[in-house]
Formats: sequence, structure tokens, C-alpha cells
Amino acid sequence: MAGHSQFKNIMHRKGRQDAQKSKLFGKLAREITVAAKLGTPDPNMNPRLRAAITAARQENMPKDNIERAVKKALGNEGENYDEIRYEGYGPGGVAVIVEALTDNRNRAASDIRSFFTKSGGNLGETGSVSFMFDRTGIIEYDRSIASDDAVLDAAIEAGADDVVSGEGGHEIYASTEGYRDVAKALEAKFGEPRKAALIWKPQNTVAVDDETGEKLLKLMDLLNEHDDVQQVYANFEVSDALMTKMGG
Repeated sequence: MAGHSQFKNIMHRKGRQDAQKSKLFGKLAREITVAAKLGTPDPNMNPRLRAAITAARQENMPKDNIERAVKKALGNEGENYDEIRYEGYGPGGVAVIVEALTDNRNRAASDIRSFFTKSGGNLGETGSVSFMFDRTGIIEYDRSIASDDAVLDAAIEAGADDVVSGEGGHEIYASTEGYRDVAKALEAKFGEPRKAALIWKPQNTVAVDDETGEKLLKLMDLLNEHDDVQQVYANFEVSDALMTKMGG
């Protein structure tokens, strides 16, 4: 059940400072509002909203901001956002999935297409690369929460599919249908996770050279910095040295 993580966490590169904080808070607030609009405003009854609030807390988003985002949904305020998934190939033929929430589909599509083109890749049709990824639930805990064996035992008991423990922490994977129940069981044992969400996990990753990797990481940054983009996933690995050089 336990295994080696198949991919480095390219999907959400850290290292952004205060200049990026307001942009990040805006994206988190957008996800909270959309999640609350689509379901109930009670996070205990709305898994997507609970995951969005957990993500906001992990980024130290003020409680007032979180509450304001939920109230927007209750008052039916603000823009209506469309959820769109873009798929394409980056430099070196690497598969990339982009999840967006946008109030202007034409703008989002045009911008994202241009990012792919400028990087030497191309945007494809929906479904063109997602078959190379698994839609799965992930629950993450800090390394210090418990021993590898204790986390593994708890995950098996909760019904998880896989556990990866390493220096960066514990990653517990579960089916899309079962991950919410797994997350609840683990939370009862270990407390609130640092992350609980549905992600696109690559079935396999490809190692790329530093030149290609640099182009790919720049593409990831361009995409992540766009206001409409919520998450970016890709199926490549780069050297630790390049990640450090690029500020990852």
C-alpha cells in the first residue's frame, strides 16, 4: 500500500511572498464562494467548501476574508464563475492540466492558449491528456503528526488506497467516492489535515533535462499567476537543483 511518490509537487509551487499573497487570497476566496454557491454554506455538509476553507487556513488567510467569501455566496453577490478544465502539452511533450474558475471564458482561453504557445507547447481538446492522470482524493499531514506506521495503519482502517510518507509529510490517497469519508476518519484521529482535495495525479512521470525543465517551470508560473487559474498539474520531474534555482 505504501509507495514512493510518483511525482514532485509541481502542481503548487511555493516560495511566493507578500506580493503574491493578495492574488492567492483572491483565488482562495473565489473557490470558497463557488463551493458555497454550488452546495450548502455549512462546511460540515459540503466537502468542497470544507476543503477550500482548509486550503485558505493553510495559507493564513484571515478569518474575516473566509467569512466574507461565504457570505458572498449566501447573498448571491459577485460574478458567476464557470469551471473549466484546459488540457495540453508543454515543452518536451509534457502533459499539463489547468483548472480554472472564470467569469470570462474567452479571455481565459485566449490567455492560456498564448501561454502554451509561447512556451513551445500547444493547448489541446478536453480529454487530450487527462487519460494520463487519475482523478483522486488526497489528504496531507505534516511529517510530525505521527509515525509512518501509525499513519499507514490509520489510512488502511479508514479505507484509503495508498499512502506515501516522506520528508515532506504524509500523503494519503483515496478514491473520489471515498476520500471524504477517509478524510473524516483521519481528521478524527490526527486533527485537521493541511490539505484535503481532489487532484489530478499523473499515472507516470517523465524526467526532463534542465533546459526543458526550466521552460516547463516558467510555463507553470505563468499559468499559476493568472487570476482565473486555480490549479495546474503536470507529469514531469526535474532535478532538485533546478527547482532550487527557479525558486521552487
